[in-house]
Amino acid sequence: MGSTILKWVADSASELKIDRSRIAIAGPSAGGGLTAALALMARDRGEVPILIQLLLYPMLDDRNETPSSYEINMKTMPRAWNRENNIAAWKLYLGKDFGDEVPPYAAPARAKDLTDLPPAYFCVGQQDPFRDEDIEYAARLARAGVSVEFHMYPGCFHGFDFIANRAEICERCRRDYITALKRAFDRAAGKK
Repeated sequence: MGSTILKWVADSASELKIDRSRIAIAGPSAGGGLTAALALMARDRGEVPILIQLLLYPMLDDRNETPSSYEINMKTMPRAWNRENNIAAWKLYLGKDFGDEVPPYAAPARAKDLTDLPPAYFCVGQQDPFRDEDIEYAARLARAGVSVEFHMYPGCFHGFDFIANRAEICERCRRDYITALKRAFDRAAGKK
């Protein structure tokens, strides 16, 4: 569905009064995983160029095998998004396919080829169960030649920028990703 909407936006660029060459995609948490999946699908279909993908503490890997996915659990952080919540969410999302060969359009960390993807901006909190899968995916993108900007916010938990939205670190996080988006738009427009 996301690729259908993306194609519609691109095909309707003149009607919407937008620049088809300056389409960005973004999402937090599960939406960040869908953003990464959409970037993969857009690349594979070759229909719509993506200027930048903003992956805000994205949920990328259904396997839950990283150190941070074990570290942040119901015992250590019962009120935050944790391992147990995450496993339940993946089971709901994948249904009968949970634990099987999951396609990368559902779990982007499973993608074998990350070349030719749009530049990526990441942010994640240090106390987020997605911390290590996000670090690994960002590193894999960089090794594939994709431009990556990565920010980790010390002491922050999953969804911190919305939950504690007036804290200085949350405001800084939002400024950082808005600035990254503006830079991408400016570069595409030929501004320095």
